[in-house]
Amino acid sequence: MAEQTDGRTAVRVLVVSTIGFLVNFWAWALISPLGGSYGKALGLTGVQQSVLVAVPVIVGSLGRIPVGALTDRIGARTMFPAVTLLTIVPVLFIGFVADTYPAMLVGGFFLGLGGTAFAIGVPAVNAWFAPERRGTALGIFGLGMGGTAISAFTTVRITDTYGPEAPFVLVACVLAVYAVVAALLLRDKPGRPTPQGSFLARTWATARIPATGQLSLLYAMGFGGFVAFSVYLPTYLVNAYDLSASDAAARTAGFVVLAVAMRPVGGTLSDKVGPVPVLMVAFVAAAVLALLAALELPLVPGATIAFLGLAAALGASSGAVFALVAQVAPADKVGAVTGIVGAAGGLGGFFPPLVMGAVYDQVGDYSLGYVLLAASALGVALFTWGPVRRAALARAAEVSTA
Repeated sequence: MAEQTDGRTAVRVLVVSTIGFLVNFWAWALISPLGGSYGKALGLTGVQQSVLVAVPVIVGSLGRIPVGALTDRIGARTMFPAVTLLTIVPVLFIGFVADTYPAMLVGGFFLGLGGTAFAIGVPAVNAWFAPERRGTALGIFGLGMGGTAISAFTTVRITDTYGPEAPFVLVACVLAVYAVVAALLLRDKPGRPTPQGSFLARTWATARIPATGQLSLLYAMGFGGFVAFSVYLPTYLVNAYDLSASDAAARTAGFVVLAVAMRPVGGTLSDKVGPVPVLMVAFVAAAVLALLAALELPLVPGATIAFLGLAAALGASSGAVFALVAQVAPADKVGAVTGIVGAAGGLGGFFPPLVMGAVYDQVGDYSLGYVLLAASALGVALFTWGPVRRAALARAAEVSTA
């Protein structure tokens, strides 16, 4: 009976955590679909537009380190409602107060808090599921990335129909409702390991674990690539293919939906064949497809095939990375490892938009940016096959003899 109760609670925690990830990511991504509109209204350069959409990414990424460590210490039941409620403040600030570029940057800075929700959900879900099911469970949790798709699908349309404040009011209300639901329904795993010592000491100890650095590089490529496309693709499509803001946002949403759908696929495949083979295939495919995108083919079908293929590869790789986290991270440091790895993933999404904006300002196209992406993906594939594969095999042997 206790086992059945634990099973039901695990499913409930997974569902509530996934929804929390989704609604906070919806808030986190509110600026991106309007980046082109803000650029025109405020007279921004390509680099300034890139900075505007990238600021929430870098803050949300770095914020995952303390948020993940706090989740290890005090639990997701407290952290999810707290972070969700605090995210309402920058949402309303951007919607009703920010009307200059500096004010938008301030709002975007604090909006980054919504991006830290990822580091709350992973340790919560990880604690409730057995090792052989964690890849699948964390892959399902990764569906919360779809919050960026909701933002891409709805923000411009709601703005055009109901006014510029409307999407921000809607998201603030959704966040408030979720905070109440999370406080009522979330549960922390009884008897879960609770780390001791100061935050700085625990963070430094986590950073020194070799697997932390390896996983960070993998996630910077996989999830970072997804974030970069989700925040910059609307601007790219407007500049490179002269699409309207609403059309570009809708196409970006398609990219995001496919990437999100592939995340649980990557996690499930990792449970079956192991994370390393999944990562290898995903990164090699990303390299090939980035070179295809560098050709700047007509949007239909060439560029569309390249972008959707990249979405599938990057989404699957993100699911596989956290299947690997579940295998190699110490039980009492899953949140802390998740925070650092998640930060690396977000930082991986911060720099490509800046590079793309700078390349476009200088030469008027984006080909060089895609060549750099292809080279990076191929390098990470080789790293996966070398040090990461050897470390995973060593960890598996250590566990089997323990």
